[in-house]
Amino acid sequence: MTIKIESFASSSNGNLYRISDGHSTLLIEAGLPIAKIKKALDYQLSEVDGCLVTHEHQDHTKAVHDLLKAGVDCAMSIGTAQAIGCLNHRRCYTLKATRRDDFHGWTVLPFPIEHDCAESLGFLLMSKITRERVMFATDTAYIRPRFFGLNYVMVECNYDTQTISENLTSGELSSAQYERILGTHFGLNNVVEFLKANDLSKVKEIHLLHLSRGNANEERILSTIKRLTGLPVYVAGE
Repeated sequence: MTIKIESFASSSNGNLYRISDGHSTLLIEAGLPIAKIKKALDYQLSEVDGCLVTHEHQDHTKAVHDLLKAGVDCAMSIGTAQAIGCLNHRRCYTLKATRRDDFHGWTVLPFPIEHDCAESLGFLLMSKITRERVMFATDTAYIRPRFFGLNYVMVECNYDTQTISENLTSGELSSAQYERILGTHFGLNNVVEFLKANDLSKVKEIHLLHLSRGNANEERILSTIKRLTGLPVYVAGE
């Protein structure tokens, strides 16, 4: 038995991922309307044990209140819970960076990420069934921790330098937009450096998240990461 990862939405229009170890199923992010989430899950919302949320922006939190009402436990930082108004909900679980927690059959070790909002988190997850480890990080300019024994990497690759520079030169992006993207998102060069700095000896799959429709050349990104790692690499779906 191994972990199964599914990406249903991965863009500024909304983010939704599902991971399962055959015993427990978690959502990561809830950035779609609840009706679309139910449809993506084949209307089997009752099979979801919990949801992890990285930060407060609507493309990650749109359906959190609906999930809570439906009886799905949602875990996030105190800052995120305060920002979206669910801190006192009985099904809202608060996480703290570097503090290990158990959440529906998974060990969760949150870590801080760099984004323009309150208390954003990435997650290192370990299944208590398969003992496999998943690293998840999106909407961040940096990933400071170093990881060992990872089996799955889910990491943002929002842009590549050539494409975003061309867009700046052509006027499709303003200087302010360009600087904000570079200061709040992970690009191809960041992903390359991150992968070089971490132990990939046990990695089975790499999932690239949140590719920008206008600032990321998917073919260039895929070929670069495949050539670097020699591993199966997937681009998360819209």
